[in-house]
Amino acid sequence: MAAVNSLILASASPRRLDLLRQIGITPTAVDPADLDETPHPRELPPRHALRLAEEKAAAVAPRHPDSFVLAADTVVAVGRRILPKAEDEATARACLALLSGRSHRVHGGIALAGPDGLRRSRLVTTRVTVKRLTETDIATYLASGEWHGKAGGYAIQGLFARHVTAISGSYSNIVGLSLSDIGAMLDGIGLRA
Repeated sequence: MAAVNSLILASASPRRLDLLRQIGITPTAVDPADLDETPHPRELPPRHALRLAEEKAAAVAPRHPDSFVLAADTVVAVGRRILPKAEDEATARACLALLSGRSHRVHGGIALAGPDGLRRSRLVTTRVTVKRLTETDIATYLASGEWHGKAGGYAIQGLFARHVTAISGSYSNIVGLSLSDIGAMLDGIGLRA
């Protein structure tokens, strides 16, 4: 059985690190992959999330040949449309307007790479329904700044939670990493807290 101290998190996301700690897993190191995350032409959102997670794990694994490397990617999608990470208020506003009064999907790609060429990956999809947002709702949320750098322009674990009317699937997947799925993957390779 591998020791838990041989797990490298290939992500700069503090939310993913917090989620792992929530289930008793503290990686030895955090070593983010630096990849172009632009979707390929006609790439559907689920495939995009899974591909990026797999590519991140593959990029970081050679730097840690004796360790397990965990990578993830989160994609917020309305139909076939991948919503961007909101880096400015205009992008966040456009995302929130699109999400208002409808359901969307959050696709979480998880990939694990390990010694001797071990490769495991899975896709987790959660459906999220957002109430119809008023202009005041949007303006108040934008003023909070929570949207900055978030896929789809929102963080479910913060103020935006008041606008979510239903979730079908893994809540932690929306935050950044499905804990039940990563727990099962780590159990499957004998990596335990």
